[in-house]
Amino acid sequence: MATLKKYNLQGQEIGHVKVADAFIDATANGQMVKDYIIALRENARQWSANTKGRSEVNHSTQKPHAQKGGGRARQGRLSSPQYKGGGRVFSPKPKFDQHVRINKKEKKAAIRFLISEKIKNDKVHVIETTELSAPKTRVIADFAKARGTKGRVLFLGESATAEVNVGDKVQQVSIHSSKHTNFIKSLRNIPKTEFSLAKNINGYHLMVAHEIVLTESALNELNQWLC
Repeated sequence: MATLKKYNLQGQEIGHVKVADAFIDATANGQMVKDYIIALRENARQWSANTKGRSEVNHSTQKPHAQKGGGRARQGRLSSPQYKGGGRVFSPKPKFDQHVRINKKEKKAAIRFLISEKIKNDKVHVIETTELSAPKTRVIADFAKARGTKGRVLFLGESATAEVNVGDKVQQVSIHSSKHTNFIKSLRNIPKTEFSLAKNINGYHLMVAHEIVLTESALNELNQWLC
C-alpha cells in the first residue's frame, strides 16, 4: 500500500496518508478512456446553434438583375447564400436527444486510472483542511509556492453528510454545507485553480489538471466510490 504526504496550509509536511492499492494498480484500456472523455465533451454541448436558410431570412425575393442581356450568370433571388444577408448553406440547426450514454463501470475505471497516473507521477497532494475563518488568497498562494505546484491545479474537498434513518437502516446522505466557502473565495484571484467536491469530479477535470490537491476526507470519499 502506497502513501501520500500530508501537508498543512502553510505547506509543511505533517504526516502520511495511505492510498488504496486499487488506485496504484489501476489499469484501463486507452480507447475506453478516450471514448469516455469524448462522451463527456459531447454531453456538455448545448446543441442550440441555430441559423437561417434562404427560405427563412427576411430578405427581398426580387431578382438581383435581369436574367439575360447583361453577360452575367443568372441569379434567382437576393436571399441566395452568395449574397450579403442571404441564407446559410448546410448551417447548424438545434438538435435534441444527443446524449451519449456512459457506462458506470467504465466511468469508474477511467477515473480510477487517471487518478492512478497522477499518483504515480507525484502529482497528488493531501492537505489538512480546506476550512478558513475568512477568505485569504495569500494562504493558498503561499501553499502553492511552498509545494512548487505548476500548471492547472484542481482542489478537491469532501462533501458534507448527515445520517438519516430509513426503516431499520441508517444511511448517509449529502447535504449543503458552507465549510468550503471561504476556501473557494480564496482561489478566485489565482489563475488556473479550480475547486470541486470529490463526488462531482469527472475524467475531464482530472485530465486537464496538472496537479491535484485534496483533503484526506475527500480521498476517503473517492476510495469508497471508486474502489
